Amino acid sequence: MAHKIHNIGIAAQIGACSDAVETGSNLRWLLTSGTPGLQMNGDLPSDIAGQAELAWKHILRMLNRAEMTVADVVKVTECLIRAEDIPAYSKVRTRFLGDAAPTSRLLVVSQLVRPEFLVEIEIIAAKAEPKGDE
Repeated sequence: MAHKIHNIGIAAQIGACSDAVETGSNLRWLLTSGTPGLQMNGDLPSDIAGQAELAWKHILRMLNRAEMTVADVVKVTECLIRAEDIPAYSKVRTRFLGDAAPTSRLLVVSQLVRPEFLVEIEIIAAKAEPKGDE
């Protein structure tokens, strides 16, 4: 079941996202923690594009483990520590989300849990349970 988009024309003036997304019943939900662009070995790229790329790869891995895709994402919350990083971050986000247009909230905050983190991303995804032998 595809989620139903309810746009009123506000979100599209800001970015590639929806004003509201309606989900159906009997869904499996995936909620992620704030996910930074931290490599598995603990290394951290120094630039926003590198950190955003890794963070989105981690999000895709979590979706994959839940047998979901970006089409199942209904909400994205992003935190950046520098407003000037928004254009570079947005390019990476657009590449990973493609045509998906979940609801979205981008915050610019003074610091994340570790001061060297430039971005954290969290998502909420929902997918219908398979019926019968599917």
